[in-house]
Order: sequence, then C-alpha cells, then structure tokens
Amino acid sequence: MRITRNAAAAVGVAAGVALALSACGSGDGSAQGAEPGSAESLDTERDITLSLAWWGNDDRAAKYEEAVDLFEEKYPNITVQTQFQAWDDYWTARSTEAAGQTLPDVFQMDLSYLRQYGSTNQLLDLNGQAGVNLDVEGVDDTLLESGVIDGSQYGIPTSTNTLAFFYNADLTEKLGIEPPAEGYTWDDYAAWVQEVSEAGAGADPAVYGSGDFTGTFWFFLQWLIQDGTDPFTEDGRLNFDEADMTAWLEQAQPLREAQAFYPIEKAKQLEPLGGFTVNEAASEISWDNFLAGYVADSGTDNIQMLPVPANDEGETGMFYKPSMLLSASAATEEPEAAAALIDFLVNDPEVGTIFGTSKGVPAVAAQRDAMEVEPGSIDERVVAYEEQVAEQVTETAPVPVEGFGAIEAEFKRLGEELQYGTITVDELVEQWFAFAEDTIPQS
Repeated sequence: MRITRNAAAAVGVAAGVALALSACGSGDGSAQGAEPGSAESLDTERDITLSLAWWGNDDRAAKYEEAVDLFEEKYPNITVQTQFQAWDDYWTARSTEAAGQTLPDVFQMDLSYLRQYGSTNQLLDLNGQAGVNLDVEGVDDTLLESGVIDGSQYGIPTSTNTLAFFYNADLTEKLGIEPPAEGYTWDDYAAWVQEVSEAGAGADPAVYGSGDFTGTFWFFLQWLIQDGTDPFTEDGRLNFDEADMTAWLEQAQPLREAQAFYPIEKAKQLEPLGGFTVNEAASEISWDNFLAGYVADSGTDNIQMLPVPANDEGETGMFYKPSMLLSASAATEEPEAAAALIDFLVNDPEVGTIFGTSKGVPAVAAQRDAMEVEPGSIDERVVAYEEQVAEQVTETAPVPVEGFGAIEAEFKRLGEELQYGTITVDELVEQWFAFAEDTIPQS
C-alpha cells in the first residue's frame, strides 16, 4: 500500500513538534540517545582543530577558504583543515573514511547520499546542537525537514533550488506562440509542446517544443508529490508502483509517436549541450539555478521561467531541494565546534556575500540580503523566481533511498531507449523495477 502525504500528516506533525522542541536546546550532540538539555556551549578558550571537506572546483575552493578565514577570525581558538575533490573522487574518499569511522568533522552532503550515511549512524544528529551552537530559525521549515531522517537532523541545507519551466522567449515570439498560461497542467504542457513543434517544423533548423520530459526521474517524483504520494517510505523503500510509472510515461506517448520531442539522436550528439541550449527546443524543465548556464550556452538573456506544470486540480506541490547540505561526522570529537562551523557557513552574512548563488540561493534571508546582486543579473532573477513561487512551495523534498544515484541513472538510460523506440513503456517499467529491487537495500 502506498502512503499518501495526507495519511502521513499526523506523523509529520509529530516529527515537527519533536524538531521544534529539539531546536530549543535539547540533546548532547551525539548521534544516538541525546538527552534534553545536555548540549554544551562551545568552549572558546581551548585549542580545537576541525576538518572540513567539500566537492567542487578551484573557484568554490577559493570561496570556502575565504569563508574559513572569517570563521577563524571569529573563533581564534579553532583551526580548520580543508580539503576538496571533484564530485566522483569526493564520494569515493567519503566512502573510504566512513568504513574507518574517520569522516571529516564537517562536510558537504548531497540529498542523494543523506540516507546512505544517516541511516548507518555515520552522521551527527544536529538536533542536540540546535538553539545552542547552531541557529536554524532562519531556514524554511520544509527545507530544513529535507535533512531529517527518522527524526534526526543529519544535514543543514546551505542553499536551495526548485524546479522551473524554462522557455526561450526569442523562439516562441518568432513562432508567434504564447507561453503556457498561469495554472497550466501537464496535459496543457504536452499540447503546448505539440503546438510549438508543428509551428517550428518549417524552420531551419527545425524547432521543437521540448525534449522528452518524462525521461527525468526527478520530474516523475514531482508529479507523484503533486498527487499526494510520498515517493519513498520512512524506512527508505519505494512508495510507488508499476502503474504509477506507467501512467507518467504514457502521458507523453502521443508526442513520441508524433515525433514532437527533440530527437534523441541529435540530443546525444550535442552532449553536454542539448536542444534547448542550442536554440532548437523552445523549453526545458530543470532546477532554477540552471539559468546561468542556459543563458551562457544559448547566447540569449531572454530565457524566462515559470512554475512547473500542475496536476488537474491546479496543485503544483513544489518543493525546495537543497542544492547541498552540511553534515557533521558522528565520530567527531568536537560536536560543539562542528555545529558552530555549520552555523557560520549557513548564517553569516559575509559568507552570503562570498558565495552569492554559486551554490544555489542561500537558505537564510541574512545571506540572501547580503549578496551583492546587480539589477537584472542572473542572481537577481533566480532569487526573484524563488520568491515568486514561494506560496506554491508547499512540500518537503523527498529524502532519496539508498542507491538513488544508480536507479536515477537507470531511469535515464531506459528513457533514452524508449525515445529510440527500442523498448516499450511496459518494458521500461518492468526492467527499471527489476533493477531497483536489486539495487535498493531490502533491510
């Protein structure tokens, strides 16, 4: 039986009450068995050394080093040792450290890996530090809950993004087609894609409405959430079935048969670009912080954003997905200092000035307000979009199951096979569920 969000409401309220109580200063900062009122304030006299790790490039590293310098100025008794790696190498290093209980005191966490590390007692439950060495009052409740597993706060979001419908206004204006109307549904979007593709068929090169949007796993999850279904259970299992996935994929089958989607053959040749970024597809759904890349790759500033399509009842059920979180190791010998470092990186206004929206829109207003945003800039437009859709962001980002990265990649691979026409919708669904059963831990 699938669990709906309405059916889980009482559980969510209870968890929210527990989180609120812990934010008042409960717990000793340990990952297990924290006792209310036992957290201690940071010792600012004793010499302390912390390790901090993140993934990213040299530009992000320079920003982190600048932020760490500020932290060490504020806490002269704390020395922070830093390291960073590219994405793949980063998680290889963390996996090795986890096996030896030597994870960094503080490290960047991705939502896709939160359950893998949190449910295996590798992460510090930060509930015990909230209200003492860690201030989470400025973080939106639905965003904060994305870092919670079984009532334990294993990650603090540093920044946000949410899904957006991007369209190239230069293309739509040239074709004489208006963007989707306010409150448009997935069926409306499909009809719009068909209209654009028909209007653009005579262009050189031809213009399509979009690529096959059903081939992206996160869009499927958004669709489930709109209809009140939590994609994953509390214990990290799938909470949807073959019929759900079939319904999601079949809604776009008429567009595939009409060849209204941007051709997969051309899309693969263009990688890492795509039909939207080479101005041959009029729209694409993605995370809002992709705007900078879309503008740069397409060569036009006239890329506009709208909320994602709604269900038939007009519900978008949007959620803020943390573009990244900060976690602490359960094995840290300095839980108070680790919490203070997370607090500083999440809340300090100068840190907001340093990073801007390079990690997504800052999670707290103090950092958003501190950003040096130029009028009309990409940063301003992304922040404005998130403010625009704030009332539609009513849900919490789903905490992925263990093995999420693998099942997401398999969905993408099979979706491409569907676009090539080498498998049917039923075959995709059957093969994906078989893969998921072998990939997701059963206990």
